[in-house]
Order: sequence, then structure tokens, then C-alpha cells
Amino acid sequence: MEFTANQIAALAGGTVDGNGDVKINTFAKIEEGCEGAISFLANPKYIPYIYTTGSSAVLVSREFEPEKPVAATLIRVDDPYATVARLLTMVQQMMTPRRSGIEEPCHVDATATVADDAYIGTYAYIGKNAVIAAGAQIYPQTYIGDGVEIGENTIIYPGVKIYHGCKVGKNCIIHSGAVIGADGFGFAPVDGGYEKIPQIGNVEIEDDVEIGANTTIDRAMMGSTRICKGVKLDNLIQVAHNCVVGESTVMAAQAGIAGSTKVGKHCMVGGQVGLAGHIQVGDRVEIAAQSGLHRDTPDNARLFGTPAMNFTDYVAQAKELRRLPRLFDRVGKIEKTLENNGGKLN
Repeated sequence: MEFTANQIAALAGGTVDGNGDVKINTFAKIEEGCEGAISFLANPKYIPYIYTTGSSAVLVSREFEPEKPVAATLIRVDDPYATVARLLTMVQQMMTPRRSGIEEPCHVDATATVADDAYIGTYAYIGKNAVIAAGAQIYPQTYIGDGVEIGENTIIYPGVKIYHGCKVGKNCIIHSGAVIGADGFGFAPVDGGYEKIPQIGNVEIEDDVEIGANTTIDRAMMGSTRICKGVKLDNLIQVAHNCVVGESTVMAAQAGIAGSTKVGKHCMVGGQVGLAGHIQVGDRVEIAAQSGLHRDTPDNARLFGTPAMNFTDYVAQAKELRRLPRLFDRVGKIEKTLENNGGKLN
């Protein structure tokens, strides 16, 4: 596929500075650009590369003003990062059209409902009374348990396991190795051992959710573990039983949420963050990587460290920690002086 810079600008609602007829046939990072490629500039740290890039065109913000000549054609848009995301989505859709039909061998229970234009891949298992809606893509070696509902145009990649009774909304993407609806971690101490507490709830995933590879979302003890509309979960995340992840929240890899914790809307959670159980995280909260949160948090908080604290306190503490070696040195000198002077300071 090949487009001109003018055609891309028209698709993106942008304007062109430079040769609008230059041909574009691939994407490249700005620092690795080559002839025929389009790149984007969204992070200021990459500005130096725009003067050396080999890309034929670069998406930039409308406000960008180069400090010296740029060889590449500039396509000015409102948001370069969002624009490249939309362009990549368009290309992906053209390159990988949706499939339909049921491949063999696989197992589709006679009581299951599968839309005519849905796709069921080889060695997939579709349980009793499961519902696979129009346009859904169930890739090979996927397990869809009894009573599971998969919404329209949702993609379930190879090796995903969705236990009985769980629900997945429209336009979702679940990547390989994810497990949806395994038992929550519930055990009652009894006579020096532990008795398993049955987990009779389910997992409900709303529309437009993306779940990364090998992420696990446990079913509720009662009711539902809920992943709300527009949530994006990275790889290797653990969401425990009866948690709620609020609308349009994003979480990076290896984050973990303990049972019955509720995370608000539009939050940003960094990698390897740990959230204790039975806490409430407000809306629009940002939690830095490797932080540990053990208490309720209000809206709009910015949290760092373990235990997590607000950004201002974290910076102040970091400054004091850097002073500790000098403080220890001073205390050591004072102790030496006291020792040499019979316990008296000069």
C-alpha cells in the first residue's frame, strides 16, 4: 500500500509543509527513518531527530516550529500520537481482514449460539449455552466455558481461557494466555489448615476493553469482578476477586490488585504497582511504577513510593535521603570529638 503525504493529511485532518506528493509506504520510528517511511514527533526529547531523520514525512503538532531546515515533509495535526494510532489501525484492518466461519476440528456445543459471521478457529472449545456475537473472532486453542457471552467484534486470541458464566462486551481484545474467571483466592482458616471458599460469582468485562497477554482476572466470590468500559490492561497483570477497575483506566505490566479493591475512572497505574485489598482509589489518580498503596486515595492524587505518598512529600523525602550520608559523616565526627574530649564539645 502506498499513499502520498497529501492523502495522509486529508485522512488525518492535517496540513502539509513540504512536498505533498512524496510517496509513503511504511512506518518507522523517527530515529530509524528511511525513504518512503512516515514517522511522528510527540515527545520533545526526540526533537533532535527531526533534523536528521531519513523518513519521507513526519507527523508533528500544529504548533511545532523547527529551529533549522527539515528535509522531511511535515504533516501538521492536532495530536501526532493519536493520529499515528489511527493510521496504524487503518493499515492493520486492511492487512488483516476479519475471518468468518467455523474451522475443524473444534468443539461447538449444540446449545451454543454462534453468529453467522463470527469466526471459530481450529481446536477452540465453545461450551454449553455460550453466545458468540456477530463479528467476534475466536482464535485457535481458545476455551470458552459454559454460559460465556462474547460481544460483537471482540477478538479472543489463541490460548485464552474464559471460565463459565463470564461476560465480555463489544469491541474488546483479549491477548494470548489471559485467564478470565479463575477462582478468586479465598480460604478460611480451619483447624490449623484452610478450607476453600467457593467462588460462585463471575467476571464482567464491558465494551472497548483490551487485556494483555497472560493477564489474569479472578471471578468474584459473590457478584462480579468488573472491568469497566475502555479499560486497557497490559501483560501479566493480576486482578483479584470482586475488584472493580473504573472506566478508561490504564495499567502497565505486572501491576497487581488484591481482592475487593475498587479503582476509579481515568486512572493511570504504572508497572509493578501493588494495591492492597478492600481499598478505594479515586478517579484520575496516577500511581508511579513499583509503588505500593495500602489506603483509600482521593480523586486526582499523584502517588509515588512504598508506602505510596503524594508527589510533593515523595520529592521532599528523596531530597532528605540524599543528605543522609553527609549527616552520618557529621554525626561520626561529633562522636569522635566527644570521645577525644571526655564527652565535651570544643
